[in-house]
Parts: sequence; C-alpha cells; structure tokens
Amino acid sequence: MKKEYCGLFGVYGHPEAARMTYFGLYAIQHRGQESAGIVTWDGESIREQKGMGLVAEVFNERHLGKELKGNNAIGHIRYSTTGASLLRNAQPFLVRFGDLRLAIAHNGNLVNTVELREELEAQGSIFQTTMDSELFVHLIAKSLNGNTIEDAIMKACKKVKGAFSLLIMANNKLIAVKDPNGFRPLALGRVGDNYVFASETCAFDLIEAEYLRPVHPGEMVVVEDNKLTSYRYCEDAPKKQCIFELIYFARPDSYVFGEVVYERRKKMGEVLASEQPVDVDFVMPFPDSGNYAAIGYSQASGLPLELAMIRNHYVGRTFIQPSQDMRDFGVRVKLNPVRSMIKGKKIMIVEDSIVRGTTTRTRVKKLRELGAAEIHMRVSCPAIRYPCFYGIDFSSKGELIAANNHEDDIARFLGLDSLHYLSIDGLLSSVEDGGSYCLACFNGDYPIACPGMGKMCLEDENS
Repeated sequence: MKKEYCGLFGVYGHPEAARMTYFGLYAIQHRGQESAGIVTWDGESIREQKGMGLVAEVFNERHLGKELKGNNAIGHIRYSTTGASLLRNAQPFLVRFGDLRLAIAHNGNLVNTVELREELEAQGSIFQTTMDSELFVHLIAKSLNGNTIEDAIMKACKKVKGAFSLLIMANNKLIAVKDPNGFRPLALGRVGDNYVFASETCAFDLIEAEYLRPVHPGEMVVVEDNKLTSYRYCEDAPKKQCIFELIYFARPDSYVFGEVVYERRKKMGEVLASEQPVDVDFVMPFPDSGNYAAIGYSQASGLPLELAMIRNHYVGRTFIQPSQDMRDFGVRVKLNPVRSMIKGKKIMIVEDSIVRGTTTRTRVKKLRELGAAEIHMRVSCPAIRYPCFYGIDFSSKGELIAANNHEDDIARFLGLDSLHYLSIDGLLSSVEDGGSYCLACFNGDYPIACPGMGKMCLEDENS
C-alpha cells in the first residue's frame, strides 16, 4: 500500500469558509484518511476542530454552522509519514504568540528534521508533537522579533530542507508557500471574489471555483483584504515535482503541476503498449488505480478492454474481520473477478505500480485458480527500487520488491507469465515536461540529500 503525506485546502474571505473547507477536504479525502482538521479566523478569534478519521466523521453541522465561525479557513487531512498516528499530531497546527494567532498545515516531508529539532531544543524550544511540521512554528517565532510575518516565514523556509507545501493562517492573512523544488502540489483558484488553495483542483470543481494556476516552486503567496501578493523567497532551483502524483496519488480529474492527470495516465498506458507487446485476448486493470493506463494500453494496442475485476465501492477503512480460515479476506473484500471472463483466456493486466507485491500476488493466484490460460502484467511506471524521503510512505528499501529482484524473478514470485515495467524514458515521454520531475524512487538520484540516507533519515516511531 502506498500512502501520501496529506492534503490541504484554504479559503479567504468567504462567509461559509468552514463549510467550503469541509467540501474541499472531502474532495481530496484520497490523500489521507488518518485525521482531519479545520481552523477558522473571524477577525478577532481563531477556532479549530480536529479529529481522527475521515472528514465526514470528524465534522458535523454544529461545527460547520455554529462553532467554526469566520470568513477565512484552512484545512488538512493526514496520513502520517513522520509523527505517530495520534490526535496531537493532527493538523492544522495552532499556536498563539503574543497577539499573533498562527495555524500551519503542511504537505510533504523534511529531511533535516533531526538537526533542526536538536538545535531548537538546545535554544529552549519545547515541542508538543513528533511532527516535522512543528519546526516551522518554532522557526517562524524565532524570526518574528522586528520582522513581518512574511519575512519570518521566508527565513524559516530557507532553513528547512525537503518537501513542503504550506498553508499558513496568520491573523487576517492567508499565506501559501511551496519549497524551492516544488515536490508537492498546491493550486490557486478563485470562487467569486475569494481566493482558494488546494492540493488538487478536483477540490475546486466541487465548490465551483475557477482554477487559476499552480503555486510555483519557491513562491510565497499572501492574501490579505482579498488582495493577492506574490513573493519569491529563494533563488531558482531545479524543479523536482513528485511524478507519483501523476502515476498514482492524484485524482484523475485533477490538474496537478499544471498537467491533466487523466491524460498523463492514459499516455503512460499508450507508451507501455509500444514497449513490450504480447498476444492476449483482452486487457484488464486492477481497479481503480490501473484503469486509466489500461484505457491507453487498450486503445494503442487495439486489444479489447474488459473490466474483469470488480471493485466493491462500499468498503470502509474497517470491517469485521473473518476467522483465520478465510485467508486473504482483506484483499477479496475489495476486488473480485468475473469468473466467466477468466477461464481459458490469455489476460493482460495493466497496473500503475508494484511496491511490495503481496496484494498483486494474491490477486494473480485467484485468476490462476479460475483457469486463466496466461497472465501477463504491464506496469505503467518504472520499477520502484529506492525509498522516498519526501513524503511517500515506501520508506524502507527492504520493503520494495524491485529493490533486490530482477524482473523475471518478480514475475515468478507474482505468478505471471511475463512482466514489464514502463521504462524511465517512456515515463518521461508521457508527461509534458519530463525534466521537471523527481525520479529518485526509480533511479536513486535524490535531489536533496538526507542525513543517514543509507539507513533512514527519521526514527522508527516517525515512519
């Protein structure tokens, strides 16, 4: 299973700010299902509501209609990659500093957390959480003396290293910031006369907001009195946007990094079909992640597309566990094959990625049991051989099946007749600006070095 760090949404100047943020977070719920939070500002007071669970579980009509008052709001959904899975680590992170009320929501992962935390603690800072996101609060507070909040934020961002897209509420200001390399997505939009921000543009569609543009790498956008000001806080750095957003994480109806996710995934499938064709009866995805690459593969190859694996769309995060003799129930409850489609057929499965391979192996085994004559698999991204330190939770090389195994060995382990991963060149040809993406999980070329990268840059409790 792949986990993305989190999702952000913010709105300035809207009379239903909390409700708009609720819907924005609801639209990007796929980015994190661990916790959710909303903070609002009404011109005098700041209010918050956070909880563990899904957006619809954390907020109710009382919160949105009465308690979370104000025209400005930021929200956050989380899947922890640093910091334990605890309520105190839920975001946005809220502090009071003199007359300043400061709330921060962070998407990404910092790689110099340990050094900065030790330095700040030696200077007297007391941390309330295990999140790397809390570093921003302490760094900003230390730079506030005699400086504007904008200056303090820019100084803080220059000290941290790694991936960060931020939404910051500082009294009557809403501030969006992106790291110099632009790892994590963040988009700017407008609903009526009010500005909105979101990790993905599908959040704008739900609230009928107009998408304006991405927040640029190294940019700080400040909204005050419904006026927008853009600052450049660092020198130009190479763009290293996370290509896994286009491969897997983002919703297909979103613009991410200025690209249409649906079109990029379909193109990956088209290129994949040209790299290693095979004679089969039909193409099928493992829904839903493989759907769009499978469409591209089918259209480019001329092979029919069949939805021979059906997904149960009503499976929640938890369900009553069966007895031990009902093996692999957790896999089968989500996907189940159409039996009549399988027997005696040569099948091509298109999948978007393989991380550990255990789930794929179980599904392939089921197709074998149903009498499939041949089972081939094509993967619409290169083999994942290296851990990610910038906010995706495949952080241990030992967990990655492709890290120490040849393609043929992986095929045997999964029970496949053949396996082919999309080449790196093929992947880059599938996007509009191949040179602007981080490929570290495929080739080990890390844009920002992480201390202790040979083992792990964060303690086990933060994984």
